[in-house]
Amino acid sequence: MDEKYIKKMITIGRDFMKFSEEQENSDFESDQQLKKPQPPLTKAPMTDSRIDLPKNFEDLEIINDFTRILTERKSSRVYTQTPVTLLQLSYLLWATQGVKEIRGQNYATIRTVPSGGARHPFETYLVIQNVEGLENGCYHYLPMEHQLEYLHSFEEKNISITTTLVGQSWAEKAAVVFYWSIVPYRCEWRYGIFAHRPALMDIGHVGENLYLACAALELGTCGVAAYDGDSCAKVFGLDNKEEFMVYTSPVGCLK
Repeated sequence: MDEKYIKKMITIGRDFMKFSEEQENSDFESDQQLKKPQPPLTKAPMTDSRIDLPKNFEDLEIINDFTRILTERKSSRVYTQTPVTLLQLSYLLWATQGVKEIRGQNYATIRTVPSGGARHPFETYLVIQNVEGLENGCYHYLPMEHQLEYLHSFEEKNISITTTLVGQSWAEKAAVVFYWSIVPYRCEWRYGIFAHRPALMDIGHVGENLYLACAALELGTCGVAAYDGDSCAKVFGLDNKEEFMVYTSPVGCLK
């Protein structure tokens, strides 16, 4: 890769991060302004295999000192083989994408994380390897119902976790690996050509909530931006155009 190309790509990346006066004064109209139909708030279930998740979070042994949670929050890449409980996993899913309220006639969801325009364009997928009460395999989270749907066994796709995370074999010891995709039109409908920069901010909110929830439960996690999008798409059946992977995070027990 030559130096000229590297400089060009760095410039493109920096410009993407900026919000310019030209953008602010643009006469662009979004599909929302053009009165086009709103996309669904969440992806429709893909199977009939549903699992209700418990919400008796008061039964969890949880750190309630927020300063301690912030202090103990860190990236962890070494996990024991102690299983994560179903209630712990339920809490992590609720903390990262849980629905608190539905506004209007399914106009928007208010969740446990912020999102520009309350668009919440992300979907949560899981590879479960060591969670009490759950069969190992690939799952999709249904936030409106607070359910998991079982998709298929991980081995069925003949792709390893290490492959999806471009060689990061430490993640194979995780009890569960979170994979977040984006359905970009959910935020493009409202913000159009200006949707993508805030969407990346929003996935940061999701990842940080996972870190904080893991710290509160004394679990470990590590946000991973190095993933193989094609492998992830094959594992979870994404088209890699209207839905594609944007972030991953293995989770496991620390003791």
